[in-house]
Amino acid sequence: MFVGLFCLLIAYLAYFQAFKSESTINSSYNARLDLYAERVIRGDILSADGQVLATTNVAEDGTETRYYPYGRMFAHSVGYFNNGKSGIESTCNFNLLRSHAFFIKQIINDLKDEKSMGDSVVTTLDYDVQAAAYNALGSNDGAVVVLEASTGKVLAMVSKPDFDPNTLAENWDSIVSDESSSVLLNRVTSGSYPPGSVFKIFTTLEYIHENSDYSAYTFDCEGEITVDGEEIHCYHNSVHGAQDLITSFANSCNTSYASIGLTLNISQFTSLLEDMLFNTSLPGTLSGVKSSFSLSSDAGTGKIMQTAIGQGDTTVSPLHMAMIAAAVNQDGVVYTPYVVDHTENENGVTVKQYSSSAYGSIMTESDAAILQEFMSAVVQYGTGSALSGQSYTAAGKTGSAEYDSAGNSHGWFVGYASKDGYADIAIAVIVEDGGSGSQSAVPVAKAVFDTYFNQ
Repeated sequence: MFVGLFCLLIAYLAYFQAFKSESTINSSYNARLDLYAERVIRGDILSADGQVLATTNVAEDGTETRYYPYGRMFAHSVGYFNNGKSGIESTCNFNLLRSHAFFIKQIINDLKDEKSMGDSVVTTLDYDVQAAAYNALGSNDGAVVVLEASTGKVLAMVSKPDFDPNTLAENWDSIVSDESSSVLLNRVTSGSYPPGSVFKIFTTLEYIHENSDYSAYTFDCEGEITVDGEEIHCYHNSVHGAQDLITSFANSCNTSYASIGLTLNISQFTSLLEDMLFNTSLPGTLSGVKSSFSLSSDAGTGKIMQTAIGQGDTTVSPLHMAMIAAAVNQDGVVYTPYVVDHTENENGVTVKQYSSSAYGSIMTESDAAILQEFMSAVVQYGTGSALSGQSYTAAGKTGSAEYDSAGNSHGWFVGYASKDGYADIAIAVIVEDGGSGSQSAVPVAKAVFDTYFNQ
């Protein structure tokens, strides 16, 4: 028995060393990790195209200063190093404080009481795409995340309001003392928003599951609908007239979808959304906040209608919605998002390579094909028509998500685009207080697509 236990212990230690040791050492709770800085100069963080996003400047007296050449643009993705750590500075702390310089050089440096250069972290972030997203969002608060649909690579991650990591230490007290400040929050991963009409992706899918003759669906939109005293309006009381299911989706007809919601099996709808990663942590290290869905089988008419159009108590994160768009593009398969491509030593030799990982299918191939058709219609003749007629082919869903009783709303766009010679990309854009998604979020997505497909 003791020999058996000893063998199990040895096997676990080997497993731990091979698969778990790095994540344990790199834990933010490991106070000893920063002792590596006594022997190693913290390494650089680079974009996929070689731009230096974070580096360590060393003065003549040996004083080290962490410097971020692009300031606010990569604030939430790269993170900060002073007053704690966030972003890649936190998740790759161990990698940045390890040195794989030539071992003889390390020995000489130790003998001379000099530091060796730490490894660099090369991200998946594309500088041009990040800059396009950052500039297009402008002075608006909100978030933009861009994924390579077939791998899960994060090409851009923008969150506003933002901060300058170069001056964060001197502004720290004023930031943390301001209870209304949310500049440190990464809205891509931790923003919790009402989805508004982008939620109609899921309502559509559930209706199709319950109605094999969904193509025969018809509805006459008069701009508003009242059931049991509960009233739902289309955006700005628009009257869409005769609608089938695909035109209801393309025109984002609230009254049609409120009516659809009342026909759905709530239990089945809940199961579908849980398959779509609601009420669970997203896969990977960028998981952040959980998207939330809650609707009881005995919910009232108003609650059901509101939920069907993406209002009510439902919340989502931009990262989650970008993953949904990527899954539609990839015939139902979703890939785990990741932002680090590899680490390398000071001579550019790869130390560790990271690769894509398929989380799995969250919808069938036939379901994805139907959503591809519906999301293409949004661009061809619906609320996303500003994306039609480009050098690339786009598809998606716009949304206007009310966030207060006064009817103010955030603007959403969730979708993807493709072009021969380029990897397909998926995107989620939310513009806080942006009104309609077609007016506020679609132009941001277009700026990103224009940049990416013209590189």
